Amino acid sequence: MSDLTKLTIAQARDALRRGETTSVALTEACLSAIDAADALGAFVHKTPEIALERAAAADQRIKAGDAPDMCGIPVGIKDLFCTEGVASQAASKILEGFRPQYESTVSGQLRDAGAVMLGKLNMDEFAMGSSNETSVYGNAVNPWRAGNSDAALTPGGSSGGSAAAVAADLCLAATGTDTGGSIRQPAAFTGTVGLKPTYGRCSRWGIVAFASSLDQAGPMTKTVRDAAIMGAAMMGHDPKDSTSADLPVPDFEAMLTGDIRGRVIGIPREYRMDGMPAEIEALWARGREMLADAGAVIRDISLPHTKYALPTYYVIAPAEASSNLARYDGVRYGYRAKMAPGDGITEMYEKTRAEGFGAEVRRRVMVGTYVLSAGYYDAYYNRARKVRTLIKRDFEEVFAAGVDAILTPATPSAAFELGKKHADPVEMYLNDVFTVTVNLAGLPGLAVPTGLDAQGLPLGLQLIGKPWEEGELLNIGYALEQAAGFVAKPAKWW
Repeated sequence: MSDLTKLTIAQARDALRRGETTSVALTEACLSAIDAADALGAFVHKTPEIALERAAAADQRIKAGDAPDMCGIPVGIKDLFCTEGVASQAASKILEGFRPQYESTVSGQLRDAGAVMLGKLNMDEFAMGSSNETSVYGNAVNPWRAGNSDAALTPGGSSGGSAAAVAADLCLAATGTDTGGSIRQPAAFTGTVGLKPTYGRCSRWGIVAFASSLDQAGPMTKTVRDAAIMGAAMMGHDPKDSTSADLPVPDFEAMLTGDIRGRVIGIPREYRMDGMPAEIEALWARGREMLADAGAVIRDISLPHTKYALPTYYVIAPAEASSNLARYDGVRYGYRAKMAPGDGITEMYEKTRAEGFGAEVRRRVMVGTYVLSAGYYDAYYNRARKVRTLIKRDFEEVFAAGVDAILTPATPSAAFELGKKHADPVEMYLNDVFTVTVNLAGLPGLAVPTGLDAQGLPLGLQLIGKPWEEGELLNIGYALEQAAGFVAKPAKWW
């Protein structure tokens, strides 16, 4: 078969079962594509030996008839997932040289299902960023270009390497993590599909923590069907994670009928924001029309506390980050700063953290420490927790009133130029305006590519579902995907 790297998971799975190709051939094609795409900065730790060994084992499983859906599928793993014996740095200098002797539950489940790890993917440092510009490895670059411009664009963040790799056909799919939109925003920027499951669906064990009450792993794929296949392999109860839900994982792929007749789709009025680009407004309107044409009932709804979501998020997330990142001190593993004569343990901590953490991580740790400090805890952190409860209640009331899913824009714009917003943290944080509510409420969210802007860049819409109902959410996303008919791919320049 030609163009093996362009296959979807479903296509590759079926081709492998029919004997039309092998996992080794698929893997070799992806490894060649990765080596030719260093300009994208997507893969930061390549693992060809591991990949070919696992591909050969997958071919044997397929021949023996013992092959789960992900068996033999080449994937990339975000650098936030600990992978046994393979560098796992969370894109930070402070974890330089760290090679864990254990495997994260999610990457372990994919490995046990026969998936082939091609290597580790670029990301924002400790998943803190919306443009993949805070990485110790350097920027990840979007494979798309705006019109005739040669300007490098962001693939989004923090899962920018994952999004770029999938969009450029370097791998058939990738893992991502989503704390405030870090799967859905990069998916929208790159014309790919990103699923953020319900909080607790995927184990967080072995994933380097950013904000523990918000983080959730999920798949980044080429199609909604692929998200259903890979998502099911990533989910499941894990006794090692106290927040992991002990619930069965349905066959999401079997639920993709495309029949959404009678489903009620909510359109939140609070997401119509001042200054929203006309192209985003038009895309949202077209999404409503496509779902209505498919038989869905469109209903205007209100989520009144949405306006407080960004400030609430940027109190809670840094607070949890400051606590989680306290463990990185240069004592047991990772980077340690050089000591001067007379330096003690306090100086070692200070120098190691100052040199090991990048500017954005330092900023968020300082904000988090401030809002947790005596005298400010009630004014900031405790108040943010209360507002978070109100945001969650808004969604609960809407779903209780009969709404099956909510349709919103995924991002306030198409992908922007690297360097354009990095100097202004507030402007960068505004990129999360449509996505953070989903994490604060612990809900599943899905980004689906739906169109192109005037410069030929992909735009996506977001669907928000009821807790634990990823199957219903994916089916509505599948109907939207079928109606939109998005098939555009970036023109190869790398």
